[in-house]
Amino acid sequence: MKELIVATGNAGKVKEIAAMLKGLDIEVKSLKDVYDEIPEIIEDGKSFKENALIKAKYVADDLNKIVLADDSGIEIDAFGKLPGIFSARFLGVDTPYEIVNQAVIDAVQGKERTCRFVCALALVIPGQEPILIEETFEGEINDKIEGENGFGYDPIFYFPPCQKTSAQMSLEEKNQYSHRAKALKKLYGILKEIL
Repeated sequence: MKELIVATGNAGKVKEIAAMLKGLDIEVKSLKDVYDEIPEIIEDGKSFKENALIKAKYVADDLNKIVLADDSGIEIDAFGKLPGIFSARFLGVDTPYEIVNQAVIDAVQGKERTCRFVCALALVIPGQEPILIEETFEGEINDKIEGENGFGYDPIFYFPPCQKTSAQMSLEEKNQYSHRAKALKKLYGILKEIL
């Protein structure tokens, strides 16, 4: 069984990735499984793809193992596609998402509401060219915070085909439409071919 290290300490993300890759002969591990102390990786790329690649390459070079990293966030058209790669620290690192989300809702009043979640995946296999995948989940900023199934911007991301926010969608719906689910489906096909 091959090992796939996911360059994150986020147990929820690792669980989600492992579930999407079920059926492949792969053991999915997080940085917590392979490091006593998780290294601090400086993400100074200019795009989601660059930041995902920085994380994956750092860990792959360090451990000489197959590594997957993702970088994701939201692009809001009324803000010139910001916060983008700064999504996690938009309005400050420790600002609770209820405050950030309400600020976004207030700021788009009377403006274009279109937005998208973006997920970039970088797969680094030692000795091979990195594989990059990027997918989006198109929606609009909701006029209020709604839903409990999710985190971050999910409660204000309205997805018209389901007529609900991302935080109101079921796991099945998310696995059909979300940016990360679409990117992981592509990754599944690639891994099936090469591993």
